Amino acid sequence: MFEFVWPYAFFAIPLLWLVERFSQSQQSQQAEQLLNTSLPYTQQQAELDKPNSPLKQSLRWAIWLLCLTALARPVWLDDQVQGINEQGRDLLLSVDMSSSMQIKDMQLDGEAVDRLTALKYLLKEFIEQRRGDRLGMILFADHAYLSSPLSFDVDSLLVQVDELVHGLVGDRTAIGEGIGLGIKQLMNHPAEQRILILLTDGQNTSGAVEPIQAAEMAAKSQVVIYTIGVGADEFYQQTLFGTRKVNPSQDLDEQLLQEIAGMTGGKYYRARSTDELAQIYQEIGALNPMSEAQQYYRPQYELYYWPLSLLTLLLLAALIGPLLSQRFSREAQ
Repeated sequence: MFEFVWPYAFFAIPLLWLVERFSQSQQSQQAEQLLNTSLPYTQQQAELDKPNSPLKQSLRWAIWLLCLTALARPVWLDDQVQGINEQGRDLLLSVDMSSSMQIKDMQLDGEAVDRLTALKYLLKEFIEQRRGDRLGMILFADHAYLSSPLSFDVDSLLVQVDELVHGLVGDRTAIGEGIGLGIKQLMNHPAEQRILILLTDGQNTSGAVEPIQAAEMAAKSQVVIYTIGVGADEFYQQTLFGTRKVNPSQDLDEQLLQEIAGMTGGKYYRARSTDELAQIYQEIGALNPMSEAQQYYRPQYELYYWPLSLLTLLLLAALIGPLLSQRFSREAQ
């Protein structure tokens, strides 16, 4: 649909008529003096030099109308598109990037993969389903770092998840800092609900903030923390003496994760496989459904450059036309 953003600009159309009327007498006197000179004039020149000639009047009105049309900002509105609810939830992902995330005890499409690879695959599916919430991501290992600030730009967050690699931020596990930095980010934006999803496969071994202290701060700030312990309970390891069964999640501090979730009104989940991790994401999504209130917007395309382009051509014609006319008249003489 075509419309003008500032249609009131067209109220200025009569201004040109008023200016012409009040200056008409002065222009007539100047034209008479010019016509009485001894310089040779062709009929075309005389027509152009007349202040009220139809050609000049048409040119002035065309330029004036094009100026007002550009000033009124013509736009083309595309079809209505469903937007986002800016008063929705703030959901922050705090992801463990320690060296233990390299353990290949997860299955993805029938193949053994490391924990980070499985996490990235399922995390992207969860993010895709949260369009409309403000999402962000924190990475923690030796310390916690903000990878993606809270934003409605889900596509940028998906790119960030794709680029996660082992050893990006260290080898140890700073759970307390992962929570503390999350609280700081969530408190910078007003929201109906603030959610922190903490994913780890170990225990707190680094950082300047104790996890329990960070959880107490989260509870005071009304931040709900869902903790997820990642890693299988059984893993068959190949050795020189054959295959032996080990527990790759023996360092997982489940008691700590349960306490953090309980203090903040969240819940602790145990993800021993990719199927369990996928079910956990679905349950968290069900506990925190998307808000039904939606905003709508219409893509808007500016068209003011069209009247401006035509205006430029007319101005060039007004400047070049008299020069060409004088040149032709001289050649004719």
